[in-house]
Amino acid sequence: MKNVLGFFWVIWLGAFITSPAWAKGWKAGTAKAVITPTEPQWQAGYASRTHAADGKIHDLWAKALALEDETGKQAVLVTTDMLGFPKAMSDRIRERLNSRFGLSKAQIILNSSHTHSGPVLDNALQDIYPLDAAEQAKIDRYSRWLEAQIVTLVGQALQKLEPAEVFSQNGVTRFQVNRRNNKEGALLEQTELKGPNDYAVPVIKITDTRGKLKSIVFGYACHPTVLDLYQWSGDYAGFAQLELEKAHPGVTALFFQGAAGDQNPLPRRTIPLARQYGRELAAAVDRVLDEPMRTLSSQIRTAYSEIQLPLSVPPSEAELTKTIQENEGYLKRWATRLLAEKKKGKAFISHYAYPVQVWQLGNQSILSFGGELVIQYALDCKKRFGQDIFVIGYSNDVMGYIPSATILQEGGYEGASSQMVYGLPSTWAPDVPNLINQEINRLADQVGMQKLK
Repeated sequence: MKNVLGFFWVIWLGAFITSPAWAKGWKAGTAKAVITPTEPQWQAGYASRTHAADGKIHDLWAKALALEDETGKQAVLVTTDMLGFPKAMSDRIRERLNSRFGLSKAQIILNSSHTHSGPVLDNALQDIYPLDAAEQAKIDRYSRWLEAQIVTLVGQALQKLEPAEVFSQNGVTRFQVNRRNNKEGALLEQTELKGPNDYAVPVIKITDTRGKLKSIVFGYACHPTVLDLYQWSGDYAGFAQLELEKAHPGVTALFFQGAAGDQNPLPRRTIPLARQYGRELAAAVDRVLDEPMRTLSSQIRTAYSEIQLPLSVPPSEAELTKTIQENEGYLKRWATRLLAEKKKGKAFISHYAYPVQVWQLGNQSILSFGGELVIQYALDCKKRFGQDIFVIGYSNDVMGYIPSATILQEGGYEGASSQMVYGLPSTWAPDVPNLINQEINRLADQVGMQKLK
């Protein structure tokens, strides 16, 4: 009898020790899948393109990193070689992840690299592309397939959770150029570049408990617009991931896009330049991996909200009619659509539900924003919370550019006309930057982030 009781005591103790409440340390799992379209399809990002893609430079990828802390709380980062997830698609994916795996929106980041050599998704920048019913059907089929792929991918990453160590650090590389303050055509004549800029290369290293490298998560704030060809590719970010996975066989490298709204890779427009920038970024990441990095304690804290950002007064019928008469292409299609909606009595939206998110992984703070976030937001956040934080843009919904107060006043593409590219009826209202900064501060308080004194 004593031996039997001892046997059951050992079984119970083993189950208790391996339960989430008792387990110590991180668990991590990754998964990846090719998401290159299998049929000719329109590419997202350039209004000047005239036909569908006709080949590939390298495959497009979706990748997922799942993390679990010592209490059993989980968080999942999904990275993709895409222009950006539209809200309806992002919402459907996250609803399915919640239903299948119990993950809340706060626990999920859906990030896109913003490559301009990936496919068009449904309900995204629809006024740009002259699509007929057959092309729209391709986009719809691919979009539904991609949603299912990402849900499957997250499930695979969660199934692969295993004990791990997690580290973080910022590196640096300098091929981003502020495109508002430096003219591309005059770049060779300039002896200095004007900002603002943030050259940080955030890096997360994940090893097993024996120190073997398993996964690399890294970012940069720069438009993947080196290439404007009719071939699929992840642009410089795709080349960077390929370089890292080649240098570290068996390792998964995931790229996330930063506050790249007003940052371009310059010079550009050739495959060798895209490969060069990819190698530069990979070298910056490798340098960080080879140096001491901060060890992150096994604790996940998350916060998420969607704030109602106000839009300015929409254009009148007369203004829309003038736009139609004076323009061609996407501007004419945008104004024609809005005018038709206005005549049918459809009310234009006056606010937009904008996603803001904060993760605290041990002592590593990660601030995540929707849309094409400009670099000033990253700089302002680092002034408030310190240079070690990571800032991610293009997450969970890419609905337009997110200009700073200065850019809103100056106008131009990022401050004004890009809203038409994304199909919004008007520009952001003047108080939008303050509302976003206030909300990120509130979420930072929720997860216990400390502001600088």
